[in-house]
Amino acid sequence: MSFEVPEDCRYLETHEWVRLEDGRARVGISDFAQDELGDVVFVELPGEGDSVEQDDDFGVIESIKAVSDLYAPVSGTVAATNERLVDEPELVNEDPFGDGWMLELEDIDESELDALLPPEAYREQIE
Repeated sequence: MSFEVPEDCRYLETHEWVRLEDGRARVGISDFAQDELGDVVFVELPGEGDSVEQDDDFGVIESIKAVSDLYAPVSGTVAATNERLVDEPELVNEDPFGDGWMLELEDIDESELDALLPPEAYREQIE
């Protein structure tokens, strides 16, 4: 099975992705991760203004199969959360790199991106 691995993202080994857009970092979980979890039924995210640290957990995702912590690919301040996930957690399954995003972070340290997996390395990890 082939999973979507966008070239404009960097990845944690725990399957979270980050994409830089206009000085902000958008964060979610990968296509592989949503497939492994199965049907997502609940997502718990931090509040706007909260700080997250690289590699620390920032929330919880619950599926019919499991409950998993979510880890921050980069440090920053939560500028926005995807409010749609409250009523539509299935967006994580349907469009993990689009409508299923979770957080937008600002005040990020872009040098932390160097510690993350580039798309090729992430592809190798999940194959």
